[in-house]
Amino acid sequence: MLKEKMQMIKSKYQGKTDKKKIESLVVFIIILIVTLIAINTIWKDDTKTKDNKSEESSGYKILADNKDDKKKVTVDELETKLEEILSKMEGVGKVNVMLTYSKGSEIVPMQNENSKVSTTQETDSEGGTRVIEEKDTSKEIVYSDGSKIETQTVINPVVKGAIVIAEGASNATVKSNIISAVEAITGLATYKVQVFEMN
Repeated sequence: MLKEKMQMIKSKYQGKTDKKKIESLVVFIIILIVTLIAINTIWKDDTKTKDNKSEESSGYKILADNKDDKKKVTVDELETKLEEILSKMEGVGKVNVMLTYSKGSEIVPMQNENSKVSTTQETDSEGGTRVIEEKDTSKEIVYSDGSKIETQTVINPVVKGAIVIAEGASNATVKSNIISAVEAITGLATYKVQVFEMN
């Protein structure tokens, strides 16, 4: 009789522990799914901000602002202007300049942007609320005269290094002045500007 009661108690508790294990497992899985969704949402937002920061800090300089800007400077013109300026400096003489860049030029077209934001707030019977926000953005490139694309900006690449060959580079003062001038125009550090004497 005692054995029968022990077995009956064991079977009651054994059924309950299996049921509790299943309930605990289901709760654990639900918490795990919610956590994964939260981490995924945070990860997406974090990568969007990193992408924006990397675009902002990519190092490109805008040398031309729009089509009305009369002082547009292309990549090739920068070398030519640098040669002209350096050759006018005292003791420099004839000069050749070579600049290295990170990438080619990028032309950013003018765009019409239309955005629409729709917000919906739902309340369920238990008092819980849910807010749904939908964003719809469309961009169209602006054309002038039917086929020509309007240019908003021309983004020229960052200068990575400079080599200057000058007749007067054997003089230390002239060499120092050339390095200072190239630094001022390009924004390069001193170690990225090399000056050599011309044959």
